[in-house]
Amino acid sequence: MGIAGIPDRAERPELWVCQLGVVPYRDALALQEEVRAARQADAIPDVLLVLEHPPVYTLGRRASTADLGRGEQWYRDQGIAIERIDRGGHVTYHGPGQLVAYPIVRTDSAREHVATMERAIVAALADEGVETFTRDDEGVQYLGVWAGDGKIASVGVRVQRGVTTHGLAINVTNDVAPFDWVVACGLPDVRMVSVASVTGRDDDPMRCLRKRVAHRYALAAGRRQRLVSETRLREALGRVPAAPVPVLA
Repeated sequence: MGIAGIPDRAERPELWVCQLGVVPYRDALALQEEVRAARQADAIPDVLLVLEHPPVYTLGRRASTADLGRGEQWYRDQGIAIERIDRGGHVTYHGPGQLVAYPIVRTDSAREHVATMERAIVAALADEGVETFTRDDEGVQYLGVWAGDGKIASVGVRVQRGVTTHGLAINVTNDVAPFDWVVACGLPDVRMVSVASVTGRDDDPMRCLRKRVAHRYALAAGRRQRLVSETRLREALGRVPAAPVPVLA
């Protein structure tokens, strides 16, 4: 056992971290389901997928058509896809310059899993000099991480047979205007901010944040990080039957 009751690195369960670059949302969703099935079968350890998406709105189980106030075709005309999915929560936006991470891990508690993601986000952003905090005690609609009076990161999860899918999204250098075009996160008056808008810096911290988020998540979850290529991950998945992708009609 390590300092202050934290297991030594060698004693921690392994976490495969796979850095994927920019991935279309549907492709990432299908990959999550494959990884989830493999994790449920104990064919692989816990996995963290780190990536970005082309512009897309995702609608969770509590979302309604009213959240897309301008009509679906208007958003598609702006080049933004719309996906109805099986996570909790309302509408959120993903786009280039936003860091997305999907922990596909075993958990006994969805609440603790969300708290672990939030702790990792707060710590990773502190490493970048950005002070943030959580507001979970104000209700489930305030899940995520906040900077000043703006929301800088969102979380959303689904737990099936003890294994999680979906995860977290941190606004880094992305345009936050698309959040203003919908009822984001079920909060009509929410103001979204980014690392770039909070710090005023003109550099791109994405490369460092990719590593920081993976490192901080592994620590928060009590896991030992192991970098795994997409090829290696898919080789492991090839030994497990593919799972269907659940998409809400």
